[in-house]
Amino acid sequence: MIVQHLGSLHPVEQGLTLALAFGPFAVLAIVVWVRRRLDAAEEISEPARPDPSGSPTSEP
Repeated sequence: MIVQHLGSLHPVEQGLTLALAFGPFAVLAIVVWVRRRLDAAEEISEPARPDPSGSPTSEP
């Protein structure tokens, strides 16, 4: 079987090919960026939590 070249892609096909190739990475980058912003905002808004074991850490 001989693979034949069908010519250049139509501009719409080029756009779809680029979207399929790089779209998932762009979406992943946006999700990571948003989650990091939310986590940072959550850390700022939460007060410091006491030690979960119940033992005081600052007493000698």
